[in-house]
Amino acid sequence: MSEKITVPMIRARKQGPKISMVTAYDASMAQIVDRAGVDMILVGDSVATTVQGHEDTLSVTLDQMVYHAAAVNRARPHCLVVVDLPWLSYHISPEETVRNAGRLVQEGHADAVKLEGGRKRLSVIKALVNAEIPVVGHLGLTPQSVLTMGGFRVQGRDLQAAKDLIADAQAIAQAGVFAIVLEGIPDSLAALITQSVNVPTIGIGAGAQCDGQVLVYHDVLGLNLGHLAKFVREFAQLAHTATEALQAFHQEVQAGSFPTDKESYHFDKTVLQALQQEQEPVLDE
Repeated sequence: MSEKITVPMIRARKQGPKISMVTAYDASMAQIVDRAGVDMILVGDSVATTVQGHEDTLSVTLDQMVYHAAAVNRARPHCLVVVDLPWLSYHISPEETVRNAGRLVQEGHADAVKLEGGRKRLSVIKALVNAEIPVVGHLGLTPQSVLTMGGFRVQGRDLQAAKDLIADAQAIAQAGVFAIVLEGIPDSLAALITQSVNVPTIGIGAGAQCDGQVLVYHDVLGLNLGHLAKFVREFAQLAHTATEALQAFHQEVQAGSFPTDKESYHFDKTVLQALQQEQEPVLDE
């Protein structure tokens, strides 16, 4: 892939082909995702749980998101790079939201930002769009709402909740988001939302009828040693491979078989001989 993917390109894929999106948090991850031909990188606040070891995403700061976004962009990926606005960075005022998102663009070199919530976020979405900052919405199981939701629970299962999510999706699409992540909702509801909006939907735990799918890097590669959500598929089991490799390294270090002569640097023989002649022998006391 040689052409940089842009916001208009993603928006134009409402009718297909389907969009792929994977999280990444540093340059090495971004290089691998980009080489795989994935369409979009999400520098997610999920860095809190996958990298930092937290139970939820609420601890991530704006400074940390800027840091990880910049690291991803140093890989110069062709993917469209979307960066999460962390908790409390877009909840106080539209002005502060634009300022914080601007840092992700200026310092983190984000192509777009993502925020959670529906109709209650309309004022900040409009402010970002007016500031020429592309926005991805996020509805359903919104991890930054974990305290209100009482945990990571599937959303939209009753009639009123489903109606609310449809209305939220339509409202934020009209406000100017160019894509919407749908997380942790029934597949038929995700299909209805996808049909009701004119921007692509990207599912995670939302069934197969969305316009695209997103998963966490560690989950796709089988690097997550904890509990896996129902919607996760491991396309490799690299944690097992990595463990075996590190065990082999440990054993060969202990046995003295690493490094070998071929894996070591050497003096020119004349230099070594001269150096050895200059060394005084150590006498036993």
